[in-house]
Amino acid sequence: MPSQPSGASGRSRVTVLDPAHLPERFESVEALEEFLSRPSQALIDDLAQVDGDLMILGVAGKMGPTLARLAKNAAPHKRVIGVARFSDPEVRERLEAWGIETITANLLDRASIEALPRVPNIVFAAGHKFGAKDNQALTWAMNTHVPALVADTFRSSRIVGFSTGNIYPLTTVGRQGASESTPPAPLGEYAQSCIGRERMFEYFSGQHGTPGRIFRLNYAIDMRYGVLYDLASKVHRGEAVDVTMGHVNVIWQGDANAQVLRSLRHCTTPATPINCTGPETLSVRWLVEQFALRLGVPAKVVGQEASTALLSDATLACRLFGYPLVPLGAMLDWVADWVKREQPAFNKPTKFEVRDGAF
Repeated sequence: MPSQPSGASGRSRVTVLDPAHLPERFESVEALEEFLSRPSQALIDDLAQVDGDLMILGVAGKMGPTLARLAKNAAPHKRVIGVARFSDPEVRERLEAWGIETITANLLDRASIEALPRVPNIVFAAGHKFGAKDNQALTWAMNTHVPALVADTFRSSRIVGFSTGNIYPLTTVGRQGASESTPPAPLGEYAQSCIGRERMFEYFSGQHGTPGRIFRLNYAIDMRYGVLYDLASKVHRGEAVDVTMGHVNVIWQGDANAQVLRSLRHCTTPATPINCTGPETLSVRWLVEQFALRLGVPAKVVGQEASTALLSDATLACRLFGYPLVPLGAMLDWVADWVKREQPAFNKPTKFEVRDGAF
């Protein structure tokens, strides 16, 4: 049975995100997570147009807890249910304190999925990436088999499923990145399994008439992980950064989570992809220089920028949702400050520099 939210948590008055008044820094993890969970007025308005409650499968990952809290803050009268194995009980306790119902389930088990409550809106946030090359069977099971079970079981729901920009080929720097119409060309089994995930959602969406979206994300930025954290940490430690993968796109995690939830209002039948990332193409060399400046240390790089990089075109997302609300300059300042003060991290490198798909 799902555990129920206790007290008045999650039902108190919520601060709406005001992009004109962003914080200068985050003093603690608690302050960071509170800010990540502030809904924009646009998100509040969109979720008001989406009927029914919401369940997030794989809620215990890097983005899941603040995604669930953001949803609850934006739509306090909806049930928000988080499903995971909850190997770390502290994550479950935090979710419940925020007013989110929790259910412990193993998504690899068909019976566990079938026992879940049928709710009108599903966000699929489960998957396996880190260490994928060391356990390819698990990678394929989590990224392809589980989505098939979910898509078939929740055929009467709207489903927004996380995917990745890694399914695209490397594109030429100086031109627009890969758009949703770019043919996939996944390198390595992780990206291949993610195409498998997408195909399962597409197939069952077409079979059952299930509205859906496939959310191709790269790369989300939190103070505790992400491309900017990876770069700033190396600069802070005095390490040289390899700039062969010389260009990236990034987006604030709060903006990415808001787009996930707003995608529930923009589902299609069958499910179709949408890219989620920042609109700027960023030079890794320039980012290293910016962090060196902020951290007061020399910039050290090795290698030479390749003519191609993993880049995505966010034109469709910007048309539907507007430009991301948190600008790059704020992210650079925040990450540099966080790393300089040696605040907590997830210790999960993005491996954005990998060019052969071996994660």
